[in-house]
Amino acid sequence: MARRTLAGVAALAVASVVMTPTVAQAAPPGNKDVTAVLFEWNFTSVARECTNTLGPAGYGSVQVSPPAEHIQGSQWWTSYQPVSYKIAGRLGDRTAFRNMVNTCHSAGVKVVVDAVINHMAAGNGTGTGGSAYTKYNYPGLYSSPDFDNCTSQITNYQDRWNVQNCELVGLADLDTGENYVRGAIAGYLNDLLSLGVDGFRIDAAKHMPAADLANIKSRLSNPGVYWKQEAIYGAGEAVQPSEYTGTGDVQEFRYAYDLKRVFNNENLAYLKNYGEGWGYMNSGVSGVFVDNHDTERNGSTLNYKDGANYTLANVFMLAWPYGSPDINSGYEFSDHDAGPPNGGQVNACWQNGWKCQHAWPEIKSMVAFRNTTRGQAVTNWWDNGNDAIAFGRGNKGFVAINHESGSLTRTYQTSLPAGTYCNVQNNTPVTVNGSGQLTATLGSNTALAVYAGKSSC
Repeated sequence: MARRTLAGVAALAVASVVMTPTVAQAAPPGNKDVTAVLFEWNFTSVARECTNTLGPAGYGSVQVSPPAEHIQGSQWWTSYQPVSYKIAGRLGDRTAFRNMVNTCHSAGVKVVVDAVINHMAAGNGTGTGGSAYTKYNYPGLYSSPDFDNCTSQITNYQDRWNVQNCELVGLADLDTGENYVRGAIAGYLNDLLSLGVDGFRIDAAKHMPAADLANIKSRLSNPGVYWKQEAIYGAGEAVQPSEYTGTGDVQEFRYAYDLKRVFNNENLAYLKNYGEGWGYMNSGVSGVFVDNHDTERNGSTLNYKDGANYTLANVFMLAWPYGSPDINSGYEFSDHDAGPPNGGQVNACWQNGWKCQHAWPEIKSMVAFRNTTRGQAVTNWWDNGNDAIAFGRGNKGFVAINHESGSLTRTYQTSLPAGTYCNVQNNTPVTVNGSGQLTATLGSNTALAVYAGKSSC
C-alpha cells in the first residue's frame, strides 16, 4: 500500500525530527523542544557536539541522519536509499551509534533518528555494510512480494493511490499494508529503541497511508515514542499533512515557505498572528523549521546563503511560541548532490565547509530564551507597519528584530520586572525601568533578546 513525502526531490530525503507520544504533543519528550538537526554528521562528531555545545546551550534533542546500511556513493542522498536495517552506514557502525546515544544522554540531549521506511534502494550492488542487493530483493529482509505492485514513478499528486503505491524517484516502494513489512519496519525501529533512541523522524510519511504508520507505531516497544512525520503540504493534493496528526507531530512546511517570503519580500509586521492564524496545523502537533536539508537545496526556503534574513528568521522562530523547532545544521554546497565533507567527520565548526548553524551565537543564544519562556503568551506586540517588530513572552522574555535598512532607536514597553538584563544577541547589558520599559538602538538586520535569569553578559 504505500507511502512517502519529499519536497526536495533530488533523491530523497528530508530531515526533521520525529513525532510525539500517544496522542500528539508537538515537542520531543521533556521541557526542551528545540532539536539540532546535525545533517550528515558522523556519530562520533555528534557525540562530541552533544557534550560541547548542544547540552550546555539547552538543546533538547539532536536529530541524526539515517543510520541504516545504504547504497555506496559519496552523495548525501545515498543515506536515504537503504539496503538493510543494519547500523552500517557512512556515519558509523553500531558501536559508534550506541556510544553517541549514551554520550548525548549524559549531556542531557535526547536522540531522534531520521528513519527511512517508505522504500528501499534502487539499482543493485553491495551496500555500505557488505550486503548484496538488487531492486526488490534485499536478502534476509525483503523480496519482490513485499513491494507495491506499481513499479513506475509517482506522477500525480492529485491521485492518492499514485502517491502512496508508486515509486518515489524510482525507489522500491514497500507495501506497508502487508503484515510482514510492518513487522520488519517495527523490528528496525525497536532495535534503535533498544539502543536508547528517544524518537523518530519519519521520512516520506506522505507516501505511506496514515493507518499503516499507526499500525507500525503500535508495534513498538514504546508505542508512545516521540514521532515526527515528514508530510509536505501541497495545495489541492490528495494526501494532506493533517491526516497524520493522530500518531504524532507533523512537519509544517508552510511555516518555512512563508518565512522565506516574509523575510525576503514582505513585512515582518505580518507575523503578528503567525501560526494557526495563517491556516497552519495546531501548534501542538507541528514541527517547524526555517530550512531542512531538502529545502535548502531546492530553494523553497531560506538557507545559510541568505545571510541576515536566514539568521533573523531563526531568531524569530525560536522566540515565537508555535510548534517545535528544528535548527538545520549542515555544510556548504554548490553541488546539490555533494555529500558531507570528510565523510561526515566534523573536526571543528566553521572549517572544511561545516556551517554549524546550531552554534551561530545569534541562534544558539535563543535556545535558552525559548526554554525560559516556554508556556508564556505573546505580550506587548509592537511593529512599525513594516520590517521592525518586537514582542514579549509574558514576564519571562522580550525580543526586538530590526529588519529595516537603517538603525532604529526606540523605547519598548515590556512586562519584565525592573532590572538589568543581557541582550544575548550581542552580549550587551540592557536596563528595564520600573515601568517595564527598555530603550535600545538596533542596527540594521540585528535583534535584541533578553530573558529572566540572564542578568549579566
